[in-house]
Parts: sequence; C-alpha cells; structure tokens
Amino acid sequence: MKLKIAILPGDGIGKEITDQGVKVLEAIATKFKHDITFSYADVGATAIEKTGSPLPDKSLEICKKADAVLFGAIGDPKYDNNPDAKIRPEQGLLKLRKGLGLYANIRPIKVYDDLTYKSPLKEKVIKNTDFVVLRELSGGMYYGENKVSEDGLSASDECIYNAFEIDRVAHLAFSMAKQRQKKLTLIDKANMFETSRLWRRRIMLIAKEYPEVTLNYMFVDNASMQMILNPRQFDVILTENLFGDILSEEASAIAGSIGLSASASIGEKSVLFEPIHGAYVKAKGKNIANPLATILSVAMLLEHFELFEEADALKTAVNKSIELQITTPDLNTSQKFSTSDVGTFISEFILDKKNVFTHIENMNLGQSTII
Repeated sequence: MKLKIAILPGDGIGKEITDQGVKVLEAIATKFKHDITFSYADVGATAIEKTGSPLPDKSLEICKKADAVLFGAIGDPKYDNNPDAKIRPEQGLLKLRKGLGLYANIRPIKVYDDLTYKSPLKEKVIKNTDFVVLRELSGGMYYGENKVSEDGLSASDECIYNAFEIDRVAHLAFSMAKQRQKKLTLIDKANMFETSRLWRRRIMLIAKEYPEVTLNYMFVDNASMQMILNPRQFDVILTENLFGDILSEEASAIAGSIGLSASASIGEKSVLFEPIHGAYVKAKGKNIANPLATILSVAMLLEHFELFEEADALKTAVNKSIELQITTPDLNTSQKFSTSDVGTFISEFILDKKNVFTHIENMNLGQSTII
C-alpha cells in the first residue's frame, strides 16, 4: 500500500516522539513491503515563532494532501502563562481540526498487566480495564464565541451544538459499541445544560436504530467518580467536547502513565493520530519522553487503513517492550532507557522478533539490538 503521512512535530517533545513514530512506520514499510512517504509541517509555538501563525496555510495544505496526519504535541509556557496572549499554540490545533473537518476523537484506555503497579488505583479495581472515550470534536465551547467585558471583570464562553454534529458522532459511537461489548454510556450534564438535553434527545432517537446496544446515561460529575471507583463498567463512552477532553485525561491516569494514551481524530475525508499528552517542554531535548502513546497512535493509523496484521505486529512489539521494561523513566526508574532506545527496540522487534536481543542487561543503549 502507498501512504502519504504528514508529520507535525509541534512543540516541546513533539519532534522526539514523532521521530519514533516515523521510525516504526519505516520498519512496518520494510517488513510488509509498503510504500510510506513523509512530509513535515510546522504547528503551534514553533510555527508562531517562524511565521506568526499557529497553523500556516502551507501546513494545512500539506495535511489536506496527505492520507493521514501524525501529530506530536502543542503548547509552550511562554503562552500558557500569559493570559493576555492574543495568539496561542492551541489555536493551531483548533484550526487544524476545523480545516480537516475532524469531528470525533477516539481515545482507547487499556491497562497493561505488567504496568498495573504504576496506576494510582489498586490492581483489583483496574485489572482488565478496556474502554474507549469518544469525544465530539467540532462543536461545543471550544468553537463558541468568547467574550470579555470592557473592564475585564467578567467573561463568557458560548457552548453551541446542533443535531447534525451530535448525530454523526452518535452513529460512530453506536457502531463502535456493536463491535465491542455492546455497551454505550452517554456522559452529559442534562440536569443543568440545554445542550446536554439536546444530546439526550438525539441519542434516544438514534438508539432505536441500534437495538443490540445497551445505552446508559451518566452525569459528568458522577462519571468522573465512577471512572475511578469502577472503570471496568465502561465499554464505549460518548460525550461532548469539553467533558471528553477532561474525562479522557482522567482516564489516562488509570493506565499508570499519560505516556501510554493514544488517540485518533476522524473526519469525513481526513484522519489525524496523536498522543493525548502535552508538549512537556521541560523535557525537550533530554531524550526521556515516553514515545509509546505516539507509537500506539501509529497502530491506530494502521488499523484505520485496515492493515491489521501490521498493527498487531506493532502492538506485539509494544507489549514486549513493556514486558521487558524497555521503557522510559516514567515507567522504569531503575534502568535508563531513552526515547530513541524504546523506538529502536520496537522497530527492530518488528523487523526480526525471532532474533531481537531481548535481555535488558546486555542491551547496549544506542546500538542495534539485533544479533
């Protein structure tokens, strides 16, 4: 298969982690005889410094011409800590989502048996946790009008949803639930917000088309608690933009590290894959950032193009790296494996897993692990 992938490293650790994503894609291309090419573009603070725009038109065009986008991370304290900044890195991501027509963000939450000890929750609570957060991406407060009074003493953020935006992501959620455990939970705040009540009315209507799926409702405040008390009760979670942003971050902690959380953003014609973590600017250039979320996002990319054997090979390699503790310091404090070490091991395991040198004590960092 021929694939054109746009790489948007972004800010902070973005280049280091996307480099590992490219590395494993090149291994997949070699192993399975695919033709995968890459084009690079700027976004976020990096783009602001170069062009004055968080998403230059050239970057958007590169993404539109690609089959898929692999996104790194976005954000910079220079802008985060300045409430008066008129141009912000995150505006580039919002513009990219809108420009590509991305309307749904899929965030799988899976607990690895070898990493249950890293979770802040007890093993008996989280073992076998496996659910998906499906976040609506094109509407809500992120795209409403923001106002500040002339005296700066009051502000408002508008939240708008329409039936079309809700319906298209709802059909995706029900379809996903059909392929999993046939359970869908809508998370909203229908006891308070009119937008949430519209969500409920639309979901109740669409549910009639999917009688095999069990539909539950949960208020967002209760859901944030239930996710900690009993995460295994969930299969597919559907929610609006803001709630999805917050809940998926909370859910990532269940697995033990936000560095394990991958995501896919789906549009009618475009797709974007990215880790859910931020730019972690303090770690930039230190080669310590966990690349597994990016690499698992690559697995989602492969699955999107129905390259299931390739995705399984990649996930098997990730599982092996976790099993052998060939992981970055957030997951393994006793041995110093770098971002690039992890990417190299996974790539070489894909290429030749029968001969990959898997004894950690004999692994020479920065050198090939193939014998």
